[in-house]
Amino acid sequence: MDGPDFSKNELVPVIAQEAETGAVLMLAYMNDAAYAETLATRRVCYYSRSRHKLWRKGEESGNVQHLKQIYYDCDADTVLVKVEQVGGAACHKGYRSCFFREIDPDTGGAKVIAERVFDPADVYKK
Repeated sequence: MDGPDFSKNELVPVIAQEAETGAVLMLAYMNDAAYAETLATRRVCYYSRSRHKLWRKGEESGNVQHLKQIYYDCDADTVLVKVEQVGGAACHKGYRSCFFREIDPDTGGAKVIAERVFDPADVYKK
């Protein structure tokens, strides 16, 4: 089967990009089971390194990612998924993109450049 080579790396990085706008939403990881589930269901599934289990994007927040296109790189060790981001936010901190802070290369300081779509305290009540 063509696709990422999980024999080289058990986990491969996955860049999630909004299909309609091209905006980079997040970076996560997949193992072979997450990759297979993503292909089978067309709903993006990742592997959570912190929880050590499959992470079906949006299972708690409802902010799911529907797969539109999937690519892998020349070394077969990175995946790009183009998605329809449902719910408006890919980031667990409530932002549309996980890349919501910009660093000033001159000072090294960072500033938030986006607005929250949701309040994480309301969504992730634990």
